[in-house]
Amino acid sequence: MRKPYVILIGSASGIGKSTIASQLAKELNIKHLIESDFIRAVVRGIIGKEYAPALHSSSYDAYKSLRNKGNYKSYEDLVSAGFDEHASYVIPGLEKIIQRAITDYDDIIIEGVHLVPGLIDIEQFKDYAEIYFFVLSSDEESHKERFVKRAIQIHRGGKQLDFFTENRIIHNHLLHEAEKNNVSIIKTESIDKSIEQILTIINKSCMNIKLTNSIDELKDVVDIIINQNNGSIEKIIYSLKGFKDPLIRDVKVSDYDSAKRFIENIDKNDNVRQDLSNLYNISKYRELLVCAANNEVLEKIKKELTDKGFVYHE
Repeated sequence: MRKPYVILIGSASGIGKSTIASQLAKELNIKHLIESDFIRAVVRGIIGKEYAPALHSSSYDAYKSLRNKGNYKSYEDLVSAGFDEHASYVIPGLEKIIQRAITDYDDIIIEGVHLVPGLIDIEQFKDYAEIYFFVLSSDEESHKERFVKRAIQIHRGGKQLDFFTENRIIHNHLLHEAEKNNVSIIKTESIDKSIEQILTIINKSCMNIKLTNSIDELKDVVDIIINQNNGSIEKIIYSLKGFKDPLIRDVKVSDYDSAKRFIENIDKNDNVRQDLSNLYNISKYRELLVCAANNEVLEKIKKELTDKGFVYHE
């Protein structure tokens, strides 16, 4: 029997985590979906404002309750510290819910702004559950557009919009903590694409594909795997002429923007391009461990790479 799923989805307000979490629950047939705001409400009823003023503030203005405001070098650091203080009161309750779900062998999805990488201790559950932690991201323009719509829908538009800058600081803080703690970052360009990227990580249908593309064709390879089919490249194995053992690189790239930046760096940096060219010249082929949402998508990726003439044939 597989371990129960514990799926955590965090982001700043207005990114789309509730919509994505709800759709993901349907895709995976998970009946337990909890918002961290409900846990915050319970904890507020237990701990009074005089003991935890940050808890009784909103996530975006909790910094106002900090006693040592002068100790922070920037406004961003101050807002982030207030946010962490606010979230720290909610996280023990979230961890208790995770423990109960594991005890009852129930799959669960928890979503909310309070899911801060590094603050919530997921290591304690890894032997007993399949833990998946995602932080959602958005460019500033799209975030603001969704933020305005959300603020209008919940009838608190004025107050919410007044604190968009602070919510954007929280967004960036969560991304920084996600990168530091090896938590997957999912861009929210569209609901369907975000769901497929998440399912690629959860379902982990993978295939080794041998390629003989050139450096100039690397952009097309990445475009087919990551951009067009929401797949990921987990590992690259170079079969080197004259060497008994292959060169293996763990890359774990599922974000097209990150892959695009890598390719742009190759184009701009002659030394990097030359090093990679030398590696290509002494390798018979590159074997990529490619993962996708399901086997059907994997076969589609392989066919498109084959049609382009990139696949190595023995």
